[in-house]
Amino acid sequence: MKVLVIGGGAREHALCRSLSLDPDVSALYCAPGNAGIAEVAELRPVDALDGAAVAALAVELGAGLVVVGPEAPLVAGVADAVRAAGIPVFGPSAEAAQLEGSKAFAKDVMAAAGVPTARSYVCTTAEEVDAALDAFGAPYVVKDDGLAAGKGVVVTEDRAVARDHALACDRVVIEEYLDGPEVSLFAITDGVTVLPLQPAQDFKRALDGDEGPNTGGMGAYSPLPWADPKLVDEVMELVLQPTVDELRHRGTPFSGLLYAGLAITSRGTRVIEFNARFGDPETQVVLARLRTPLAGVLLNAANGTLDALPALNWSDDAAVTVVIASHNYPGTPRTGDPIEGLGDVAAEDAPDAYVLHAGTRREGDAVVSAGGRVLSVTATGSDLAQAREKAYKAVGRIKLDGSQHRTDIAAKAAEGR
Repeated sequence: MKVLVIGGGAREHALCRSLSLDPDVSALYCAPGNAGIAEVAELRPVDALDGAAVAALAVELGAGLVVVGPEAPLVAGVADAVRAAGIPVFGPSAEAAQLEGSKAFAKDVMAAAGVPTARSYVCTTAEEVDAALDAFGAPYVVKDDGLAAGKGVVVTEDRAVARDHALACDRVVIEEYLDGPEVSLFAITDGVTVLPLQPAQDFKRALDGDEGPNTGGMGAYSPLPWADPKLVDEVMELVLQPTVDELRHRGTPFSGLLYAGLAITSRGTRVIEFNARFGDPETQVVLARLRTPLAGVLLNAANGTLDALPALNWSDDAAVTVVIASHNYPGTPRTGDPIEGLGDVAAEDAPDAYVLHAGTRREGDAVVSAGGRVLSVTATGSDLAQAREKAYKAVGRIKLDGSQHRTDIAAKAAEGR
C-alpha cells in the first residue's frame, strides 16, 4: 500500500517513522515534510491547506491511504477533498473537525452528549468577558475559540493578562479552572467503533516546574504509572464513545483521531479540550510503544471497519520525549541556526533514542532550525527512569545555539509521584 502523510512536524515524523516500519507499506510519501522526514519518506511539495492540490497529489501517487496530520488542513476540509477523489483518508471532515476548530462547538457537543467538562461562557464583547472573569475568579482560563497553533490558551492569576488575551480574540471561551494532573488520551475511530490508545502526559509550560508561558508542548511520557488502571475504560464510557455517538447523530460522523485532553480533578475526570488529530508531543511516546503495524489500523478507520481489528499490541516499555526549542520560544523564535550532533544521538548508552524533526530545514549539507519547536528526542526503556535517562543523554549530544529544553520531563512519575 502507498501512503501519503500530509504535514511537516514532529507528529508527522513520528507517524512516518511508524509507517516506514510497517511491512504492508510499499511506498511512503510526505508533503511537504521536513529534513528529518526525508530520511524515511519521499517528500513532495504541496500546499497542505489546499484540498484540491492534496487530492491531486494523492491521485498522482496512486495512494491507497492519505493521513492528514495537522489540524489546520482538517478544519480547511482537506480530508473531504481526498474522500471526494475516492481515496481512503484518515482524518475527520471539516464539519467534524470543528470539535477542535471551535471551542464553543466542542462545548455544545459535550453538553449534548453529557460529557463532563468545565463550566464555561462564550464571550464576544468586553462586557461578557468581564462578567465571565468575575464569575469564575482566579486562576483565569481563557481560550481563543478558533485554532491558535497550541498557543490560544491563557491560564493566569492576573486578571489584566486574562482580559487582554480575551479582548485580542474575536470570540473566546472563559471557563472555570480545573485542578489536578492532566492526561492525554487518543482514540482512533471510524465514526462508530472507538479504539483507545495508551494514555500519555505532556508538559505545556515552557520552563521547569510548570513555570513560564504555555507552549505547544515541551515533552511527554507514557505510560502513567500513577493513573487509575480503570482510567481508559472510564474515559471511553464517559467521554469518547458519547462524543463520537453525538457527532454521528448530528449527521457529522467523526472518523480519524479523537484526542481528549483531560484533568483528573478532585471531582472526577473532566475534559479540558478535544483535538481532531494526533497531538504533539504525545504522539511521539504513544507510537513508540505501539507494536501493532500502524497502516492497517488507520486504513480500517478510514474504511469504517475498525470493529474487525483485533486488540492492539503494546510494548511494556516506557517512552519519554523531550522537545528542543529555539531561542525565545514561544515568543518570536530565532531560526537559521545550524544543528549539530544529530548522528550521535543513538550512542551506546542510549541505543533506543532517536530524533524526530519539527521545525527544521536543510541548507546544503547542514540542517538548520526553522521554527519554534525544532526537535523531539524520544527514547524507550524498561521503565520511565531508564527511558528518561536515555532521552536526556541523547539531548545532551545535540548542539543548537541558544536552544532550550525542560529538564524535568517525567521526573515526578519516574520517582513514583
